[in-house]
Amino acid sequence: MTAMNSRYPDNWTDIATAIKTSARWRCEKCGMACIQSGEDTSGLSRSDRAIRTLTVHHRNYQPEDNRPENLMALCTGCHLSYHQRRRGNVSPGQLELW
Repeated sequence: MTAMNSRYPDNWTDIATAIKTSARWRCEKCGMACIQSGEDTSGLSRSDRAIRTLTVHHRNYQPEDNRPENLMALCTGCHLSYHQRRRGNVSPGQLELW
């Protein structure tokens, strides 16, 4: 496990899926409908898949703090904008991992 991944709990996938499901697979900032778990994406380009990927953002930028009120579902673009403005602990390439 990498140093970055070690900051997330073993059940991170379950936590993230619950947050995304609670948000109805929509970005909580811009409202974009994102790809749902198990959705057929074969008709989408790689670029479209990247744009419509839903991620989970830690409001306080602390991956160890997984309280529901600290987490929000964001599309890749909105998540990246939060981290670029904050100059947070996640580089743009790392966002693709989650």
